Amino acid sequence: MSKGAVNPVEHKHLLQIYEFITEMSDNGIRAIDIQGRPVVYNQKMKELEGLTNEEAEKRIAKEIIQFGMEESILQQVLQSGQSIKNQKKTFWNEKGQEITTIRNILPIENDGHILGVVEFARDISAQEFMMYQPLRRYGQPLMFETITAVSDVMRNVISTAKVAAANRIPVMLIGESGTGKDMIAEGIHHALSEPNSQFITLICRRDEATVIAQLEKYVTELSNITFFAERIEYLSMDAQEKIVKMLKQHEKKNHVFIASIGDDPIELISTGKLSKRLYYFFSTITIQIPSLRERKEDIMPFVVDYLSRLRQNVGCIVKGLEADVEQIFLSYDWPGNLKELEVLLDEIASLISTEEYITKDMLPIYFRWKTQEINPKDQHTDTDLFIVQSEKDLRPLDQYIREVEDYYILNALSFFKGNVSQTAKALGIKRQSLQYRMKRMKAVEEKEYSE
Repeated sequence: MSKGAVNPVEHKHLLQIYEFITEMSDNGIRAIDIQGRPVVYNQKMKELEGLTNEEAEKRIAKEIIQFGMEESILQQVLQSGQSIKNQKKTFWNEKGQEITTIRNILPIENDGHILGVVEFARDISAQEFMMYQPLRRYGQPLMFETITAVSDVMRNVISTAKVAAANRIPVMLIGESGTGKDMIAEGIHHALSEPNSQFITLICRRDEATVIAQLEKYVTELSNITFFAERIEYLSMDAQEKIVKMLKQHEKKNHVFIASIGDDPIELISTGKLSKRLYYFFSTITIQIPSLRERKEDIMPFVVDYLSRLRQNVGCIVKGLEADVEQIFLSYDWPGNLKELEVLLDEIASLISTEEYITKDMLPIYFRWKTQEINPKDQHTDTDLFIVQSEKDLRPLDQYIREVEDYYILNALSFFKGNVSQTAKALGIKRQSLQYRMKRMKAVEEKEYSE
């Protein structure tokens, strides 16, 4: 055996280690080799795609690892050698569940040669569900002047939106959920060259027949209405075609039509989710709303504005964030965009009494756990998470005990690198009992985002 070579026993042990790491990951992982054959397809990826182990095995046997056109994305990276990073993807899996992931697709290289491609997919479905709630109106009309965005990209967005408002032309807004597409739509309404009497939002994720009936009623019976069709790609193709016909029939009613979609319109058209005729009707002006992770300079202005309104409405004296909290906010990638930030601030606001600055101990526990990845050195330093120093720290006993248990289990898992068997043995409980607790913790976090 040559020097430095791995003997068969060591090789087998290494494979077992790699398999364990892959299967224990919270990310969906799949990989193909240089011939495009699937070589890795972990349990989390099967769950995301709604596949049983048997169905997944059949898919692997046929060398099919993605749906339809998706297969070409891994091939694209294999051929180009160029990574695709932080790509957000929403799809319906085999169980009929709507899944949203943020994924990275990377070439596997060695000595300048590509050996294959690997995809890592992080499930953010719970956050995404929450983001469909619009940003709050603060009890007043939402105009462009109200939007606290300072980034160049958002200034360009607002500038383009003002052009659309001045000319009263249809607009298509494109962007992830929670980015504030509804804010831009309402801003257009209030900036119209000739004011409209009402701003009506059509939530296209709801019952399709109700949405069409609502639109038909207002379009035919009234004039000078601004309609905002939120996530119009969720309507069937038949419904989208009905809308096009309806809008063309009533062009003289002086309505203004705005629609939003969550993905690239060309891709939506090619996959049969967006009517080409509908897109052409709305696409006189298309405006891309960037995600918050692409314009982090807008985070602190949003926080400052939120706290200013909180002082006015509640009478507190909070001035801002401590430096370490601001650093966490600016480092976090905010998969739920502005809506996730707003919900987090709502939770923090419920704890504020006489504080002047928001400190790290005021951040919700689940958020501190998530952001430990940003500051790994802080992973085991939050020993005061459960110390009761004042009345505001008190909560129901069962909640307190559950939080302590969750914190203890998560730290134990980190000590054993995620090994469930070793952790369960150290804690003196059965492996199944630990797995139950882990599932319960995940379910609680998802519930936090969905409410």
